[in-house]
Amino acid sequence: MQKTRSSKDPRKQRKFIHNAPAHIRHKLMGANVAHDLAASKGAKTIPLRKGDTVRIMRGDHKGFEGKVSRIDLKSYRVYLEGLTREKVDGTTIFLPIHPSKVQIRNLNLDDKWRKAILERKAKPAKAAERTAKPTPKKKAEKPAAEAAKPKPGTQVTEEMKEPVEVKEEIAEVEEKAPVVKEKKPVKAKSIEEKPLETVIMQEIAPKTETKPKVAKPRTPRRAAAEKKKETKTVEEKKPTEQKVAPAKQAKPRAAKKPAAKKGTKAPAAKAPTKRKTTPKTEEGT
Repeated sequence: MQKTRSSKDPRKQRKFIHNAPAHIRHKLMGANVAHDLAASKGAKTIPLRKGDTVRIMRGDHKGFEGKVSRIDLKSYRVYLEGLTREKVDGTTIFLPIHPSKVQIRNLNLDDKWRKAILERKAKPAKAAERTAKPTPKKKAEKPAAEAAKPKPGTQVTEEMKEPVEVKEEIAEVEEKAPVVKEKKPVKAKSIEEKPLETVIMQEIAPKTETKPKVAKPRTPRRAAAEKKKETKTVEEKKPTEQKVAPAKQAKPRAAKKPAAKKGTKAPAAKAPTKRKTTPKTEEGT
């Protein structure tokens, strides 16, 4: 028997389905069983066989019901009786359908091996029904006479000594008797007692009395702070005169003389040399 390993890689899953052996291909051809049939047989899914009546639940041919005529394990498809189409050349062919789109409505039990499979699947379902816990029964209510008995160690009062039947009769009478609420007498407002002016003034005047504000005693720190605030406000109110200083005239800078070295005399200032002018000669002379 070939061992199989599960994988989350879709490439490996496709490869496993394509290269699966016959006994695993048969299991992959399983289909859903109808609810009423599953309850009687004890199996929700079972592999399809030739002769099973089947109903299509999804796709273009939804609602079609027919018998399985052929099963193709190589391509994982099922062919139903009556589900055909015509080709261009006029020949009719059966339409292939995947088993996941199909619901089994009736089983073909001609094979003894298939009967054994259903019996094996039905055993755990029956065992689960047997082991199911029964519903808890309600406790029987105690009679009123037993319920009225006081517990040991409690003080017995006069009300407890009265028979239970009398108490029940009193309770029934109280329930039947209509409950009448006592109406409080309404005092009539007398307008004649008070003059109109006082009535109007009472309506206009505020209901809540306002308490007079009491000035807090001054502390030396608080008095100093108030004086500072007053002086600031007075200074802000006085217009400030901006004094404009006169612009100073820039004096011409005198050229710095080179400082003379010690032990040397300063050179005397040279007199300006006069240019020699030559007299102009007349032309032709």
